[in-house]
Amino acid sequence: MQQRLDWYLVAHLVFALGFWSLATNTANAFEVVLEASGADEALQEKIKGASLVFSAKSDGTTDSQDVIAAARSDYKRLVGVLYEQGYFGPSVFIQVNGIEADSISPFAASTTIKQVRVTIKTGPRFDFGKAMVGPLAPETLLPKEFATDSPANLSAIQYAARAGIDGWRDVGHAKAEVSSQTVIADHARQNLDVGLVLDPGPELTFGNLIYSSNSGVREKRIREIAALPTGKKFSPEDSKRVARRLRRTGAFRSIDLREAQKISPGDALDMHLSVIDDLPRRFGFGGELESREGLNLSGYWLHRNLLGGAENLRLDASIDNIGGETSGTDWFLGALYTRPSTFHSDTDLLLGVELKQEDEDLYFLRQASANIGVKRHFSERLETSIGANLRFSEVDDNFGERHFMVYGVPMEALYDQRDNIGNPTSGYYFSGSLMPYLGYDSAEHGIYLQSDLRGYKGIGQDNQFILAGRFQLGSVVGPSLASTPPDFLFYSGGGGTVRGQPYQSNFVTVNGIESGGLSFVGLSGEIRVKVSSHISTVAFYDSGFVGEASNFTGVGNWQSGAGLGVRYDTGFGPLRMDIGLPVSGGTGDGVQLYIGIGHAY
Repeated sequence: MQQRLDWYLVAHLVFALGFWSLATNTANAFEVVLEASGADEALQEKIKGASLVFSAKSDGTTDSQDVIAAARSDYKRLVGVLYEQGYFGPSVFIQVNGIEADSISPFAASTTIKQVRVTIKTGPRFDFGKAMVGPLAPETLLPKEFATDSPANLSAIQYAARAGIDGWRDVGHAKAEVSSQTVIADHARQNLDVGLVLDPGPELTFGNLIYSSNSGVREKRIREIAALPTGKKFSPEDSKRVARRLRRTGAFRSIDLREAQKISPGDALDMHLSVIDDLPRRFGFGGELESREGLNLSGYWLHRNLLGGAENLRLDASIDNIGGETSGTDWFLGALYTRPSTFHSDTDLLLGVELKQEDEDLYFLRQASANIGVKRHFSERLETSIGANLRFSEVDDNFGERHFMVYGVPMEALYDQRDNIGNPTSGYYFSGSLMPYLGYDSAEHGIYLQSDLRGYKGIGQDNQFILAGRFQLGSVVGPSLASTPPDFLFYSGGGGTVRGQPYQSNFVTVNGIESGGLSFVGLSGEIRVKVSSHISTVAFYDSGFVGEASNFTGVGNWQSGAGLGVRYDTGFGPLRMDIGLPVSGGTGDGVQLYIGIGHAY
């Protein structure tokens, strides 16, 4: 009984202490009042966001010395906000318990703070009077906001100075700077006169690359990959290109490329480089579920610095159609070796081998292939490749059991202008491939072509609505259907072409034999609607055409599907779920479900 009573008293004591603490904090909490004449709602929010007093109130600060210190610091901060918005004659008063904060000694005895009152008189908003920057390098464009009679603000002045300096840097004057500035506020005219004088400095060339890191990648290879153009006129774009080459290898977690502080003899500018290695090995996996095609699983293992020269070895494996209703199990094994900066600083050497099995309704294929090629990076947006390909295939389909041997010269181009690769809201993407090939055994000579064009357009505030479209085109020119490897032929239906229709459900029938087609057209459209910061809904419509002839004018079949979906943005890419139904084509019925990572396109 005594033990039970002790616990009863302890519980009440804890409750009483908690209530006393809450009451004390509530009593010590202070009030903040903002009076800002001439400030609209947006400016008031900027003022609150910059104020340390409002921040202290939000954080629950009650110590009087901390609150007074915050109030004394707010004078300069709030004047800065007003200057930024073009108010160059403001008055700012901050009273703590009715006393102006800047008159309170920071060593004053502590007292309970009841109220902080922030009173602001913005005064008139100024326009630019004289707005001058010079001298300017040829073709330098100043921001349109920095002009006579435009609303004055500090950002426009900073942007103008930056534009002037960047203009000189673009033509080789790496040490250009603002040598003097004149800023005069004319309160009578409510104008701000600004004059910035630039000192271009000498025209410079790239000097030496000064490397200072202990990396697992050999220094010689780092210098080969970086390929600093020593002796060439300085260019910020060339400097970015050096860092981009190193970053593209994937071997480094961070790259720091900086200009030397001092100019070397002969008007040369050395560059200092340091790198930090990324983990040499990584792996990943993914999955996608479709209601009738079953589960698709994939994974990879990657070594980023195989031989000490930033060589990349990637092993891939996948297995598809696990538990599928429409076809057997497909699998794939591949290895790709990439050596950056081979033959040229922006050219990679590629070596690859692949093994695969495709067990589809219309054919069964097993194939081994080997590839060698080079990839050229022209910019962050544009890359091309060319190579040589040899593949052997064993096929059992409606034309019988056959063997194909193909020698090809694959050529590819990729141009990516999307604003965000994983979750685009604007821009476009194009990829195209062309492969002339020689066919032996059951194969005939031909040319394989395929292209993929995607476009994105954001509409509304914060891109609440996004229109996305896709156009696919493919053709095999030269051989007949029977003499074309079935994995070269075209089909539609499924998540990659026409959602709402079963996988590869659209094909052609020639002389009673069902087969993939020699031509393909795919059209897709989506409307993506953002309903929260992480969730979007999608409405889509897809169509696909498969033709008997390579020129798209012969007999063929269309199919289409439509549906709704939802996306959850994880930060590294959206989780996707789509539900589709057939619209036309007579090639499928019932609901099709698609779950995966990333947008459909």
